[in-house]
Amino acid sequence: MQDLEESHKTARKGNVGFPFRRLIVPALFIAALFAVTVFRDRPTSGPVSAVWTFSGPTMGTAYSVKVVAVDLDDPAKLAIHTAIRGAVDSVDQAMSTFKPESELSLFNSSGMDEFSVSEDLARVVATALEVAELSDGALDVTVGPLVDAWGFGPDGWVETPDEARLDTLREMVGWRKLVFDPEAKTMRKTFEGLRVDLSAIAKGFAVDRVLVGIVELGFGDVMVEIGGEVRTAGLNERGQPWRIGVERPDEEGRVAGLAVEVSGRALATSGDYRNFREVEGHRISHTIDPRTGRPVDHNLASVSVLAATCIEADAWATALNVLGPLEGVAVAEEQGLDALFIVRTDSGFDTIRTGDFQPEGIMEIP
Repeated sequence: MQDLEESHKTARKGNVGFPFRRLIVPALFIAALFAVTVFRDRPTSGPVSAVWTFSGPTMGTAYSVKVVAVDLDDPAKLAIHTAIRGAVDSVDQAMSTFKPESELSLFNSSGMDEFSVSEDLARVVATALEVAELSDGALDVTVGPLVDAWGFGPDGWVETPDEARLDTLREMVGWRKLVFDPEAKTMRKTFEGLRVDLSAIAKGFAVDRVLVGIVELGFGDVMVEIGGEVRTAGLNERGQPWRIGVERPDEEGRVAGLAVEVSGRALATSGDYRNFREVEGHRISHTIDPRTGRPVDHNLASVSVLAATCIEADAWATALNVLGPLEGVAVAEEQGLDALFIVRTDSGFDTIRTGDFQPEGIMEIP
């Protein structure tokens, strides 16, 4: 396989000094999308605070929240639980595509008139369209019909769509066919039957809602994870940075390998390591490129993004995963994103990092 650095130089010929750095992590794969483990730090001589842990189902997955407190019996624990459930239930009710009465489902089933949306739904749609613009449509919340056609929708695998079918489906997809007015908070379809699916970024937004709600109650040391997307505030119970676990790329099981410091930031990962199909010996990724209508065929195993908010990290992780290790790294550099790309090679995995995704924030777990 051509060396990745040479590949990038070739792809960006004429752009001298392309400023990316490589970090080789053999046979390791960031797994925030698939499993998040918070590793306890080694014992210190300092005091250890109490930790409240909350968990439960939401949005077809589950949430896990840790809050550092002074007293395990503090009555504020009930207020935090109420705030968590209120936030995740509110996002689910607004953005679920499985609930026919959800705000998004009502829009999808409506005609082509202007449709008023809530503050939350407007925020998520605005972020999705902004990242769609900056990524040349790599993130497209209208891509659902193509995802279904390739066997990753509710009906599962049927048969590979032919070119005529793809042409028809591409006419039904396109983020520019969705008109959004941020001031009036309205959305409108320009194509009959256009369908919006926010599942790629709604979990990230829910993480933000939960964390902000807990901080507003007066707790500054928090870790929130929903479906693998994470955001933290402050420090853990030992007064040290929060660390999010990573795993080795083993399809048969999950083996802890590394931890990434994420204190005060959000981390989201998108990849196809566990979600793909084998059809006649060919690997079919669940990641569909909206621009071509086909599954991506590059060698990117996953990409992780660190950002100030989880919705931002979630949206960009999805977009960069579509773009792949060449175009994705270029866009990440242009947009000033802190990203970690795990790329398959003939001998294992190479890792490319951009921005401030520094190796000092990554440590091995014995």
